Amino acid sequence: MLHGPVPPLVKGNVEVDVSTMAPTERHSAVLKTPSKRPVIFVLEDDPDILKLIQHHLKQANFDTVGFAVSTGMMEQAARLQPALFLLDIMLPGESGLDVCRRIRQNHKVEMTPVVFLTAKGEESDRVAGLELGADDYIVKPFSPRELVARIRAVLRRTQRPERPAVIRVGELEINGEAMSITVKGTPVSTTPTEYRLLEYLASHAGRVFTRDQLLDAVWRDSHFVTLRSIDVFVRRLREKIEPDPERPIYLKTVRGVGYRFDRAINEALAEPVERTAGEIG
Repeated sequence: MLHGPVPPLVKGNVEVDVSTMAPTERHSAVLKTPSKRPVIFVLEDDPDILKLIQHHLKQANFDTVGFAVSTGMMEQAARLQPALFLLDIMLPGESGLDVCRRIRQNHKVEMTPVVFLTAKGEESDRVAGLELGADDYIVKPFSPRELVARIRAVLRRTQRPERPAVIRVGELEINGEAMSITVKGTPVSTTPTEYRLLEYLASHAGRVFTRDQLLDAVWRDSHFVTLRSIDVFVRRLREKIEPDPERPIYLKTVRGVGYRFDRAINEALAEPVERTAGEIG
């Protein structure tokens, strides 16, 4: 677990003694120059935990920007474009859940992965985080090794594909190079994990996947995602891409098995007379 002497606050590659900061500066530690290493934004109101997190992330070759409150964080994120947000949920003032909601509504950082760090570990809490677009969920207390491993796992599964491709099905377009989704030419906002799930299913159109198979393929070594979580992500995607989420034409449920991406819509557009009614669900 996180323990031991508290190292100095890390400010990019420079260690800073927080006690020397002016009161107005203590809420955050900000990189002054762009970093060549991945930058993690850490929102944690406990100064000892914040320092320890920054210390261990620095040892793992990450730079960090630390915040005790969310004030000023979004402005810094728009400038520095962090690789990931690590957010405590229980905070004075604006909660981590509220911050995540703002991240997903900000076009400059909406695709940035979000990991929650919290003492609340109930399934209902995890689902609430998923509903807002979280990519992982780490429950306190945790070990530094687990923290670093989980962050690296999220970054791996949200990175751009090596051989990007454009998938067009009906009015839906998935652009692998831009990691973007459009419906009828209109951009659709998704989280990195939502994008990866849809891209994976669309790349294997027509194939039925169980929830366990999707967990292994999309989330890999994440511990917080459950079978119920898959349903949450599919529902969120349907709300974003389907003309009628209650009667999906792209993301189909195969009852008792799992999900498939239906490519038959292209055939329907090409030969509407011969199209027969398919499964709905």
